[in-house]
Amino acid sequence: MPELPEVEALREFLTENLVGHEIVRVLPVAISVLKTYDPPVSAVEGREVTAVHRHGKFLDLETDEGPHFVTHLARAGWLQWKDRLPDGPPRPGKGPLALRVALETGAGFDLTEAGTQKRLAVYVVRDPREVPGVARLGPDPLADDFDEARLASLLTGERRQIKGALRDQSLIAGVGNAYSDEILHAARMSPFKLAASLTPEEIRRVHEALRATLTQAVERSRGVAAGRLKTEKKSGLRVHGRTGEPCPVCGDTIREVSFSDSSLQYCPTCQTGGKPLADRRLSRLLK
Repeated sequence: MPELPEVEALREFLTENLVGHEIVRVLPVAISVLKTYDPPVSAVEGREVTAVHRHGKFLDLETDEGPHFVTHLARAGWLQWKDRLPDGPPRPGKGPLALRVALETGAGFDLTEAGTQKRLAVYVVRDPREVPGVARLGPDPLADDFDEARLASLLTGERRQIKGALRDQSLIAGVGNAYSDEILHAARMSPFKLAASLTPEEIRRVHEALRATLTQAVERSRGVAAGRLKTEKKSGLRVHGRTGEPCPVCGDTIREVSFSDSSLQYCPTCQTGGKPLADRRLSRLLK
């Protein structure tokens, strides 16, 4: 799933390649991708893109005196830029193509989604806050005012495990499964630790790891072509998706806890005092 760093890189890429250009056609291929109908998706046609914004994991194309084209790539969605779009309209079918946006230059992009769970979403709205997912977003962790005190206030009373709290978009915007693993590894903290139980020193470590991990990932992604961002993300991860490999910090074997629809990875030596975590279904440390 694209998270804050990849979406920020896409925002910068689209700012360079879209702003100042006119959207001439929006061609939905999978009708399920459209989550709004008023204004219609055609309302952005004939309008110039004036800015590209990021709200958490949402991309927002602002048009000249017109509506916003907002998209969320979900778990398996992606944006594929093309300097020259194919001639002729795309054909509906069983392929990954969900929607195409064409510019007056002949360039444009495709929104694609792999797999059978179709969660890729496109909204055409007068104000991005009309998108429910945008309206309920928590603060951006890279904002200038996101300091230790802000993080501490967000975690006060949070009886969830810190892994789940970091992934909650209404609490902190933009962090998903992969970067929450990376943040907690950098903070030397168990993903099962209760968020409300963090000491001031632990909050300091999480805040430092949160800002540093995301900032470094954004820097790695900056200037990378849209088609290579997935590869760049994977290459920069130290624990997520690396079950069975040695931890790059201590050399211990990276372990995994599986859930019904996802998994987390962690280093026992760095994060849990050397104790392997039980399967999430047991909700406790192995004794």
